[in-house]
Amino acid sequence: MTTRVSAYESLRERAAERIEDRKLDAEAHPEQVRATITEVVGEYQATSHRGINEPLRDPDDMEQRIWQAVAGFGPLTELLAAPHVEEIFIEGPRISYIDDSGRLRAHVVSTTEAELRHVIDRLLAGTNRRLDRGNAIEQAHVLNGTARLTAVVPPVSSRLSATLRKYTVAEETLGSMVALDSLSPAAAAFLWATAQANTSILYSGATGAGKTTLMSAWLRAVPSDQCIRIVEEVRELHIPLPPHSSYYEASPVSLQGERRFTLRDLVKVSLAQRVDLLCVGEVRGAEAFELTRAVNAGCGFACTVHANSARDALAAIVNAAIMAGENVTEQVVRRVFANSIDFVVHLDRDMRRQEDSDHGIRRQVCEILAVTPSLTSGDFTTEPIFVRSNLGEPIRWTGAYPQPDISDRIDRALPSRASLHGILNGAWSPEL
Repeated sequence: MTTRVSAYESLRERAAERIEDRKLDAEAHPEQVRATITEVVGEYQATSHRGINEPLRDPDDMEQRIWQAVAGFGPLTELLAAPHVEEIFIEGPRISYIDDSGRLRAHVVSTTEAELRHVIDRLLAGTNRRLDRGNAIEQAHVLNGTARLTAVVPPVSSRLSATLRKYTVAEETLGSMVALDSLSPAAAAFLWATAQANTSILYSGATGAGKTTLMSAWLRAVPSDQCIRIVEEVRELHIPLPPHSSYYEASPVSLQGERRFTLRDLVKVSLAQRVDLLCVGEVRGAEAFELTRAVNAGCGFACTVHANSARDALAAIVNAAIMAGENVTEQVVRRVFANSIDFVVHLDRDMRRQEDSDHGIRRQVCEILAVTPSLTSGDFTTEPIFVRSNLGEPIRWTGAYPQPDISDRIDRALPSRASLHGILNGAWSPEL
């Protein structure tokens, strides 16, 4: 195997050089590129017959591997094209992936770390992002925005370490989330109602629980007359926006290792404009402190937070804001968020049993909490609106309503003859 991989590396480099010398492009000149690869492999085989090289056992397979490296993404080509593959992991020369059943599987293919690094560089080409010793950590949306790449190289890691996560949020709506059994019709109607008003919502959960997917579906329900600013470190949300709305993305790392415009900068500039709803793709750092200013700007906001429960999400966003280093106490930050966050929607995931006919990853909303405005600087006060005891069980309305001021705000934004009371009691339902 070692000899074959070495032969592949040599042939791949030789074919790439010859294709470049002939000014060929795999997309524009596929037949000429394939002919060049066949030519290079044929030359190698001819020299092997004279004892210079060890002959290839399967020249046709070698030609296909080189074609995938030149025109595709080498050993990742098959995985990237497979609709059932959700996430791909690279550790040195090893490749593994998670499929739609939620299981981690090994991708058994002969490759090297050098080849996979070449594939990563191909994926980053044209993204205005770079990966080298001076910038050893990078994130970018690749493959025409259909996947997010996170890559780490030495000296930060001991070897190439990368994750490719395919986006699956493009077409989801609150109605389709009901069809996926993530929400009940009543819970989806409730979230639709919150989207009509100027509310602020945290979407929390573990990695891969469906936070971004649900927030994307919720954003699609926001009225078209609202000005929406979506800010992300690496763009992941892809939804139609009203003409007076926009996406902002943090700038890539410079040669000096700094970002010219950080996520915090983007939140600042968004609040300086006329914005009705500010959406932050994922809150992890100092940008959380800027959200405390959204209260004074009079806008609603939505964001995702990694947390194990809805209550933990509130603590997480407070901690992130404090880490901004501003001279503000935890009590002040907690009080500001307690008076500005209206709801927390928490999601979780698990893997259905193999014997289930619809086995695979199950992603469901576990709780929707209303946050009660704080009268003191103490802990958050919350009221469960919808709860799910365990994944797989129905999510149910607790019979509780949001605080009167929030309910009134939502009612004023709803169509005539519609009310939050009617939605929660099943007397009226929107078209999802």
